[in-house]
Amino acid sequence: MFDNLSEDTNPSLTKFEQMLKTNQVLFFDALEFENIIHHYIDFAQFNLAKKAIKMGMEQHPQNVELMLLKSEILLMDDDFKKAEDMLNIIEKISPEHEEIFLQRSNISSKKKDHLKAIEFLKKALEVTDEPSEIWNLLGMEYLFLEDYIKAKDFFYKCVKENSHDYQSLYNLLYCYEQLGEDIEAINTLNNLLEINPYSEVAWHQLGKIYIKINKLEEALSAFEFAIISDDCFTGAYIEKGNLLEQMGRLNEAIDNFEFSLNFTDPSAFVNHKIGVCHLKLGNDKLAIRYFEESIKLEPNHEKSWLALIDFLIDTKDFLKAQHYVNKALQSNSDNTDLWKKSALIHFELNYYEETAVGCETAINLGNHDIQNWTMWMDSLMLVNDWQSALKIGEQALQYHKKNAPILYRIAGCKFRLGDQNEAQLIFNQIKNEIKIPRNINHLFPELIKL
Repeated sequence: MFDNLSEDTNPSLTKFEQMLKTNQVLFFDALEFENIIHHYIDFAQFNLAKKAIKMGMEQHPQNVELMLLKSEILLMDDDFKKAEDMLNIIEKISPEHEEIFLQRSNISSKKKDHLKAIEFLKKALEVTDEPSEIWNLLGMEYLFLEDYIKAKDFFYKCVKENSHDYQSLYNLLYCYEQLGEDIEAINTLNNLLEINPYSEVAWHQLGKIYIKINKLEEALSAFEFAIISDDCFTGAYIEKGNLLEQMGRLNEAIDNFEFSLNFTDPSAFVNHKIGVCHLKLGNDKLAIRYFEESIKLEPNHEKSWLALIDFLIDTKDFLKAQHYVNKALQSNSDNTDLWKKSALIHFELNYYEETAVGCETAINLGNHDIQNWTMWMDSLMLVNDWQSALKIGEQALQYHKKNAPILYRIAGCKFRLGDQNEAQLIFNQIKNEIKIPRNINHLFPELIKL
């Protein structure tokens, strides 16, 4: 358990380890037990922490710090009743102990009583010498209540106290976002940068807000300063690459995306972005190579599958598109866009049964796009399954009422099924609204002539 700790660096742990192995009972002072328990908690070895607490309290039964650690473990187990009982005992010994208020606040928060949690935190604030942690906790409780104004105030205190408190900074920026206070967020970040001009996180966040308010040149400068502050900051290179792509500076965008790969593991997302830039530049072979690399790294990376399949559809390489869409669906079987692409590709290849499967699956997954319904009907009509096509058309009208393309197909089905009067009635209602689809205009030309 402590093989990585030498006796010189952690003699108490070593001694405790030996005691566990030999079943001897050795004496530790209260501070040693505290350190041992904290070690176990930090490394999520809670059973051993409980053993250390039990032994510690047997040797030091009135030690407040050990009792507080016991209540903390009880809280981790969600045993609120026993934790509160323990806190009641501690309160009699040390009624103004800050940790009592913090743990009572934790209990209230876990019970979703955030107003009560705030009351306890404010009491803790009255007795603490280090308010930053409590400000952060107060901010979090107000976040739970969606009171972003009060949450903002406490996170701002944290950030003002410590410009490197990035978690509080992220929470503060989240409050600004919820309140729509972009200018206030920019001012806060600029104030932080006056204190710490090489804060890569502040520059990075500043760039993202500038993009939001469409100040692209300012955003670009912010990302560049983030990189100057930390030339290994992957996120800044990626954000800068995204912005350069948006600005049409595609080769520069590619450079930044590629440079980001020097500081992190290979990324499906970054390879996809490089592929998109190459596609826009007309470098089709390079684009395909990067999309394929993205898929290799992350087989369920839907955007790369779709980009690759769309390219093949656009170039009318439907056989290769069929190969890729079938592979894509093996790892993305719940993606409605892929099922829709599958239907389209198979329709172009005259594989109408597969077309119907693609349309039906996309619709069952919630994609009620008009094209899914009409292509499904067309695939059935082209194999003369008029009754099924009519049934699908009637279902489609539940989602697309009085839709002319659907009504035209329904009229055609009724015509083929012998109900010419009804077919003509429907057709007369929509004939001025409908452009006859080329792929099915040969199926019932008589309808138009009636």
